[in-house]
Amino acid sequence: MPDRIPDDSVGLVTPQSAHFDTPLQLESGRVLPRYDLVYETYGELNQERSNAVLICHALSGDHHVAGYHSAEDKKPGWWESCIGPGKPIDTRRFFVVCNNNLGGCKGSTGPISMNPDTGKPFGPDFPIVTVRDWVDSQASLADRLGIRTWAAVVGGSLGGMQALQWTISYPERVRHAVVIAAASRLSSQNIAFNEVARQAIMTDPEFHEGHYYEHNVIPRRGLMLARMLGHITYLSDAAMRDKFGRELKEGKLNFGFDVEFEIESYLRYQGQSFVERFDANTYLLMTKALDYFDPARAYRDNLSAALAEVEAKFFVASFTTDWRFSPARSREIVKALLDGDKDVSYAEIESVQGHDAFLMPIPYYINVFGSYMRRVAAEVI
Repeated sequence: MPDRIPDDSVGLVTPQSAHFDTPLQLESGRVLPRYDLVYETYGELNQERSNAVLICHALSGDHHVAGYHSAEDKKPGWWESCIGPGKPIDTRRFFVVCNNNLGGCKGSTGPISMNPDTGKPFGPDFPIVTVRDWVDSQASLADRLGIRTWAAVVGGSLGGMQALQWTISYPERVRHAVVIAAASRLSSQNIAFNEVARQAIMTDPEFHEGHYYEHNVIPRRGLMLARMLGHITYLSDAAMRDKFGRELKEGKLNFGFDVEFEIESYLRYQGQSFVERFDANTYLLMTKALDYFDPARAYRDNLSAALAEVEAKFFVASFTTDWRFSPARSREIVKALLDGDKDVSYAEIESVQGHDAFLMPIPYYINVFGSYMRRVAAEVI
């Protein structure tokens, strides 16, 4: 943690946990009889309970979206640039909630949780969950917190998909949806990237068909490769060139297969550090949730029809160098909303960072995001 907590940080925060005994009917047809959701909150819920904002996390995210857990923390939450006093999601005006999704590995019920029927971790027996299932569980959390309607549901990437699903599943419970660097469904290329990542994990000798916990091992190599592949797709060519170019780690060619280029060193570091903080079975589940998301499928592939009944106002944002979730995908969402005469604002932001831009404090992005959230705040305070 820095020597002094910045004035625009939410400061020290403590995760909370909610237990649910009401069975959750999953889209797959299976039922989760009971489950826990770990979450964090920042700011204060007003007397009318009208200022609550839900943050939905992306593939490798979790509930710790802002602030610090302890004085020993080296980094704050994953969206510190956007959440806190005076930031786009201003905790002086909003009550902010973020949970670790079902299937996660940061405290919510998932593959590493104990299966009460076997006395062992669920592992690969944990059911596949979808974006719609996550939204249903988040609705139960909202009920527990006494929040009938969200002032806004906000998310980037896979989090943006959840924000979109909220407006479909519970149109009367969302006043504003903020959908950033997302898509209404994955392209076949994106599904292909996810499949290569899953195969890297599942063919690791230490995977043991998902039962690696019982062998006290981790499919380290496979998970590392999956993260390396994913990280390449989150960055743009320009970002890689600007940050690494063709720089050599030792300043010379060694004519071997160990690390020589700085980009190789960076990717290996990212892969190795990811292995220490994320679960392989969770990675498989999260990528499947990405692949399955397609609200238009139930409407004969007509996204306009899928969004016809939404009541929320929308802010949609994309980034010019994001080729994983390109601006064209965001414009598809905007068009479908306009087809239904919905209230939608759209920003296409110049950036060099690729898909990861939604996590970055890009000045124009912060300004337009903050401007929209001030509009949200003005309606509830």
